[in-house]
Amino acid sequence: MISHIKTDPRSNLIGSAFMISAMALFALEDALIKGASATLPIWQILVLFGAGGSAVFATAALLRGARLFHIDVLSRPMKVRVLFEILGRLFFVLAIALTPLSVATVILQATPLFVVAGAALFFGETVGWRRWSAILTGLIGVVVIIQPTGEGFSALSILAVLGMLGFAGRDLASRAAPATLGTEVLGFFGFLCIVVAGLVFRLWEGTPIAALDLQTGLYVGGAIVIGSLAYALLMKAMRTGEVSSVAPFRYSRLLFGVALGVVAFGERLDGTMWIGTALIVASGLYILWRGRQV
Repeated sequence: MISHIKTDPRSNLIGSAFMISAMALFALEDALIKGASATLPIWQILVLFGAGGSAVFATAALLRGARLFHIDVLSRPMKVRVLFEILGRLFFVLAIALTPLSVATVILQATPLFVVAGAALFFGETVGWRRWSAILTGLIGVVVIIQPTGEGFSALSILAVLGMLGFAGRDLASRAAPATLGTEVLGFFGFLCIVVAGLVFRLWEGTPIAALDLQTGLYVGGAIVIGSLAYALLMKAMRTGEVSSVAPFRYSRLLFGVALGVVAFGERLDGTMWIGTALIVASGLYILWRGRQV
C-alpha cells in the first residue's frame, strides 16, 4: 500500500489535535453505548449505530456533492479497511458491554504501537529509537494498569485486544485509501461495516429485537451523533501529518475513558492506575516534542 499524505511539522501538530479531539468524543461514545447495552442486545446496538452513522455521512457526502459509489471504493486498501473495521467494531463493542469501561479503554491504548509498526513496515516511515522507546514506555504504562495477574484482567479482555488490532488495521488502511475518497465516503462505508458486524453477530447470538425506550433511544442517538463526529476527526487525523507522530495521541483516550468510567459507572482507580496513566501521558508528550526528529 502507498501513502498519499504529505507531512511536515505543522501537519503533525494539526493531526495530533484532530486525534486528541477524536479520542475525547470516542470515549463519550463508548460510555453511551455501554449505557444502551443495559437494555438492548449488542447486535441491535451495532445495527442502529451503524445505520445512523451511515445516514449522517451519506447526507454529508450529498451536501458536498461527493460520490459515495466511486470505483476506488473497490480498491485493495478499502477492502482491507472493511475487514478490519468489522473486526474492530464488533469486538470492541462486545468488550465495552461485557467488561469495565476503564479496562477496555486501557487495552485499546496498545493501538499506537501496532499502527506505528505498520507505518514503518508498509509505508517506510522512519521511526527512531527515541520514539520507539517512548511508545514502549506508554505500552508499559498500559500493562501496569491492566495488571495481568490482578482481578481487573479476565478472559473477556481478549475481546478488547481483538478490537484494538482491528482498529489498528483500519487506521493504516485508511491512510492508504485512494485520495479520491473523502472523509464522508470513508465514514459512510465505515459505519456500513458496523451494520454488517451487527447482523453477523445476530446470526451467532440469536437474541430477539428489544423495544427501544426513551432513555436508551437517547443513548443510541447521542452515540450516533458523537461517534460520527469522532470518526470524521479520526479520519482527518490519520490523513494529516506523519502516522508515527499522530497515532501515539490515541493514548489520550485513556484519560477520557477512565474519567467517564469513574464518574458514570462508579469504577474505582488505584495507585497502579495512576502510575500507568502517568507513563502513558509522559510518552505521548515526549513524542510530540520529538516531532520529526529520529
